[in-house]
Amino acid sequence: MKLRSDEPRFGKISTTLCSMLAAGPALAQGSAGTPAPDKEGQLAPITVQGQADDGFKTDHSASVKFTAPLVDTPKSVTVIPQELIQSTGASTLTEALRTVPGITFGAGEGGNPLGDRPFIRGYDAQGSTFVDGLRDIGATTREVFNIESVEVTKGSDGAYGGRGGAGGSVNLISKTPHLGNSAAGSAGLGTDRYRRFTADGNWQMADHAAFRLNVMSHNNDVAGRDAVNNGRWGIAPSFTYGLGTPTRVTASYYHLSTDDLPDSGIPYFYTTINKPANVNTIYPANVDRHNFYGLIDRDFRKTASDVGTVRIEHDIDSNLTIRNTTRYTKSTQDYVWTQPDDSQGNVVNGKVWRRANTRASDVYSLANQTELFGEFKTGFLKHGFTTGLELSRETSVNDSYKVAAATGKICQTKGIGAASGYNCTSLWSPNPNDPWAGSVSQANDPSEQRTVTKSLYAFDTIEFTRRWQANVGLRVDDYSTNFRNTVASGGKRVSRDDTLFNYQFGLVFKPASNGSLYASIATSSTPAGSLLGQGSETQSLTPGRGGVGANAAQLAPEKNRSYEIGTKWSVLNNHLSLTGALFQIDTTNARVTLPNNEYAMVGNKRVQGFEFGVAGQLTSQWQVFGGYTYMKSELRDNGRTTPDNGHQFPNTPKNSISLWTNYDVLPKFTIGAGAFYMSQVYGDTANLRAVPSYWRFDGMATYRISKKADLQLNVQNIFNRTYFDQAYPAHYASIAPGRSAFLTLNAHY
Repeated sequence: MKLRSDEPRFGKISTTLCSMLAAGPALAQGSAGTPAPDKEGQLAPITVQGQADDGFKTDHSASVKFTAPLVDTPKSVTVIPQELIQSTGASTLTEALRTVPGITFGAGEGGNPLGDRPFIRGYDAQGSTFVDGLRDIGATTREVFNIESVEVTKGSDGAYGGRGGAGGSVNLISKTPHLGNSAAGSAGLGTDRYRRFTADGNWQMADHAAFRLNVMSHNNDVAGRDAVNNGRWGIAPSFTYGLGTPTRVTASYYHLSTDDLPDSGIPYFYTTINKPANVNTIYPANVDRHNFYGLIDRDFRKTASDVGTVRIEHDIDSNLTIRNTTRYTKSTQDYVWTQPDDSQGNVVNGKVWRRANTRASDVYSLANQTELFGEFKTGFLKHGFTTGLELSRETSVNDSYKVAAATGKICQTKGIGAASGYNCTSLWSPNPNDPWAGSVSQANDPSEQRTVTKSLYAFDTIEFTRRWQANVGLRVDDYSTNFRNTVASGGKRVSRDDTLFNYQFGLVFKPASNGSLYASIATSSTPAGSLLGQGSETQSLTPGRGGVGANAAQLAPEKNRSYEIGTKWSVLNNHLSLTGALFQIDTTNARVTLPNNEYAMVGNKRVQGFEFGVAGQLTSQWQVFGGYTYMKSELRDNGRTTPDNGHQFPNTPKNSISLWTNYDVLPKFTIGAGAFYMSQVYGDTANLRAVPSYWRFDGMATYRISKKADLQLNVQNIFNRTYFDQAYPAHYASIAPGRSAFLTLNAHY
């Protein structure tokens, strides 16, 4: 987003920002970085005004698959604008998504990769993350330094994104070049060795050409945790030719490298075998929050993401545009990471097995997307439409490391410390500097999976009258995947071909110009191997993970259907938005294990709930963004594990609250505060292991030194609350950072 040089960076929330904030958690009114095309089909300039004076804008999503302004789209969509990301001090996607209620985060499981794993309306969305509308399957911790905004779509959205998306998806909108020259930079220092530097420069190189460069360097320890640290750097150059003309060509490259000492979390105190009869729920052990059970000399996590994109866009006329996008992506992830294992019942006796989880993976993807979009009329009906063809080939090569370490029984036979080769440590006082003397080497026996997808889709918003609209979307995916297991496991090959058909239909009624009512139904499909081993799959192709059975029918795609009714209103002279929605998602053919240990697509699960949001300006000095989500989830039929029937979904809280507010105390001084609540979350379908509910409070203060510089102070987890933000089905839970503070100098020209 281009900032006017004569306006403060963190002054009153702009008209543009207000229009996005107005949607709240259930709806956002558009993207910060991509305005709707003007009458000539060219992108209109965006400026950040110092004061809202013309109410909300009916801005569009950055995705042309939304064929109407989001206020008229019968689906819950939240846009997190760049200003909100900056105000909260977020530096990763996970931190940015915290501002959206109803989203939780899952921990890395077993040999699955570590990385962003959001749950939306009770369903895992790790594989439903997109960058500028194209799937980003590689597991990683995503940065925000090159992000203009983040769009969260809630409810089954197979028509929009293809496979997966049972509960929703996340789309990251990248920064792009624009006409004119601008520059912005930030330097942040804080507690726990926090250091962050970013720069964003845009140079107009000719009448219709511009170059943009974003760079970032970040390092920090983790507050309240011994040894854990994060380091990363990134660069993102992009060039656009044809700005302000009917034909525009953009070439961009993105690189991110990370080097972390990953957090091993806190083990659960009991196992299902040794828990006392009077204990109904197993929680993490009550130990010092600083306890780190990993090994500094052994553990590591390194990732790299490289993305090259070419996008060509041509305005055929004022109402019709064609766009083609080609992207090549390579993602790598290597780690040896200590999981504090409780499987042998050691923890209750004060001992923790330092189980080593490992991974060495490479993911390659090549995708091409062609879209035709615009407007037309048929008689008295008005249409806003998009049609598209998408082709992709994704390949994953997943290897591991050989770690010379004993089994968990060594804690019983050898005990803590040197006698066990430091593979067993104390629950109460672990030492991450223990001189572990084992060896680590790559296995060099990878499994490989390749998936080819061919997709056709079409969307149409039909305006019948000023008050009535219909929204229709259809998508067909030809999905073909092939998996080869490791040589050590026999090198078995498994393949699967499916045709996925998904749709979206909604009806919108506008009782007044400032309000709307809507109802919608949508579907999604999750085929076998949809994550290519880059996450926790309910239908894995991998033997030993419940993937390969007696016949291919056991791997038929899971089908999901969502229903939603909602309303959206702009009040206070269009400066404040109130939104609400009721929703239900059903999976009626979930893959489960029968009493005879065979698999069948007969499982049944449902989540129901409601959410509401408030966003925008309460007064000219007071801005808000937040909401509340309630979810009632139920495993209605979970196969042979009948005791699980009636239980809640893992990673699905009944109640969640997110609220961020800014207030301009003085013309040059703004304060902000955030409150976040999450009720108890279970880690497993048995509802035995859980992490407790928690409140977290953050604060912010900004002082505008001049029109071109400001100082921003962020304090996160102000009251230093000890809480857990991820629950693994077994063994451990992830503990959240303690109190931290950092001061950032922002300059913009």
